[in-house]
Amino acid sequence: MLIYKILREAEWAELSTRGIFSGAPVDIKDGFVHFSTAAQLPGTLAKHFINETGLTLVACDSTAMATDLKWEPSRGGDLFPHLYRSLGSSDILWTRPIEAGPDGHETGPLE
Repeated sequence: MLIYKILREAEWAELSTRGIFSGAPVDIKDGFVHFSTAAQLPGTLAKHFINETGLTLVACDSTAMATDLKWEPSRGGDLFPHLYRSLGSSDILWTRPIEAGPDGHETGPLE
């Protein structure tokens, strides 16, 4: 199953340059890197990235990360994937920009 991380410009630049990303401020505060499933992604964008531009969508294989990934209850009791280590460039299957559309963020096709 694919899981997704939304990165702001500076975060994507850090991962691209260093090959590793310790997380956004909220990730560092919480002690894990927050991810979303395809079904959870619209809610994550609406709640945490409203009116933001310059976002990059990162897709990762949850099975390949399973050793360090925990599925834990969050918004509405839904289980969200949380990565308990840094995100490395080797974890990434693909990336794409998240475009602003007339109805909000456009991520393109997911899983």
